Amino acid sequence: MTLDTALRSLLAGGLERLDAQMLLLMVAGRDPHDRAWLAAHGDEPLSADAAARLDALVARRQAGEPMAYLRGEQEFFGLSLRVDARVLVPRPDTETLVEWALSLSAELPPAARVADLGTGSGAIALALRSRRPDWRITATDASTAALTVARANAERLGLPLRFAHGAWLAALPGERFELLVSNPPYIAEADPHLPALAHEPGSALTAGIDGLDDIRTLVAQAPGALVPGGWLLLEHGHDQAPAVRALLDEAGFERVASRNDIAGIARCSGGRWPAGR
Repeated sequence: MTLDTALRSLLAGGLERLDAQMLLLMVAGRDPHDRAWLAAHGDEPLSADAAARLDALVARRQAGEPMAYLRGEQEFFGLSLRVDARVLVPRPDTETLVEWALSLSAELPPAARVADLGTGSGAIALALRSRRPDWRITATDASTAALTVARANAERLGLPLRFAHGAWLAALPGERFELLVSNPPYIAEADPHLPALAHEPGSALTAGIDGLDDIRTLVAQAPGALVPGGWLLLEHGHDQAPAVRALLDEAGFERVASRNDIAGIARCSGGRWPAGR
């Protein structure tokens, strides 16, 4: 069987072309994004061992497992992050949160104290660290397994972070920050899209009946952990911006606003804790 023959077989079996090409490149020992190589080497034979590994990967993909888990990595904000079922797959939408945080640089001191709450793979904290090495960044998570992944990513990328274990700001008792960022769970428990996310950790996805339980907790806890003039930035669901802005307003935040992702959807909301508080 050649690579071309295998590709045709995968497509006939219902696999999407991009997925099929990536899986073939993986078992061929190539970069999974090097489709030009695959097109130029379609007549090369696929060994029996590679074919067996391909069958196993195809079965996992057809069962709904994310491609990022099959590859073992995901690109985020120009960084290649190692990911597996212990953490969510970082999404491009979350880069909106990173860009907003970086845009606040002029308002923050050079050695700003920043906390990424619920860091998962470390995506947000590491992206910020890659652009602002002067910031003192702490990454927290309630999952020790997730922190293991994040620590390994930080070490491999040479981007040192401070890590703390615990749920939200309980992980950092008595500390104060100029900036708090978080991509918390925000999917409602009965959301019909959840079955498609079954391979990702449920504790990092759902947050109560309306999906806002963890955001409520963060908004309530943040004033006690922000310096006057500090910022809280939160990612949320595609239709949750009005509710999140209302929570921030009610808590006393000022300059409350939302930011759109690349699809034009209000993906993040945040506010500044008043300087006079």
